[in-house]
Amino acid sequence: MSLTKISVPREFAGASTEQRVAYVQELWDEIARYPENVPIPESHIRELEARLAEHKADPAAALPWSEVRQRLLNKLQES
Repeated sequence: MSLTKISVPREFAGASTEQRVAYVQELWDEIARYPENVPIPESHIRELEARLAEHKADPAAALPWSEVRQRLLNKLQES
């Protein structure tokens, strides 16, 4: 597959960091509109497979999201 380079707009160089981040976010939002076209890195697939195997080996070790969320909120309030 041959890729055609897309140039960065000239205005980008003079934009503030906030404007640059917003621009990049817009680009990503456009890419993410079609998630089936976004490749998944092999390392992510391996990590998901490892986590699933770990869960299947000991499902009782999993915590419900509500508990994890509450623990995180408690830690944030302590700091």
